[in-house]
Amino acid sequence: MYTASGYGIHGISAYARVGLETGVIAASPHKLILMLFEGARIALSSALIHMKNGEITSKGQAISKAIAIISSGLQASLDIKAGGELSQQLHALYDYMNHRLLQANLHNKPEYIEEVVRLLGELNEAWEAIGSSPLPQAGHPGVQAAGLAAGYGKA
Repeated sequence: MYTASGYGIHGISAYARVGLETGVIAASPHKLILMLFEGARIALSSALIHMKNGEITSKGQAISKAIAIISSGLQASLDIKAGGELSQQLHALYDYMNHRLLQANLHNKPEYIEEVVRLLGELNEAWEAIGSSPLPQAGHPGVQAAGLAAGYGKA
């Protein structure tokens, strides 16, 4: 039986960590980007809950985690050389998201967080579409922008 104290919870936590680490090690670069989108969105969902409940410290920690994922994960993974102008636009979009999240944290603006969640969702959909196709689909600008920024295809 698992109890709230003792080995049970720690064992479950360790098992979850190993599963996550194994998933990261085994993931393709494409899958890693999807995992970053998911991690940022989870952190922002948590931030919204903490904001609603007036939990200032937890809200700040969740927003900081999302900012770190966006800047150190998503933004850092951009290939400016291969993606050219489109990757530069994504870079600027990530800067905008981070700025909105800082403002959301300072001024308790859930609508700013919701805006960033929506933007991340749109980019996530584009990355998912790239995964089902070897090259970006010309008719979908989000797919085209994300694919070229990652070095898929030519401008």
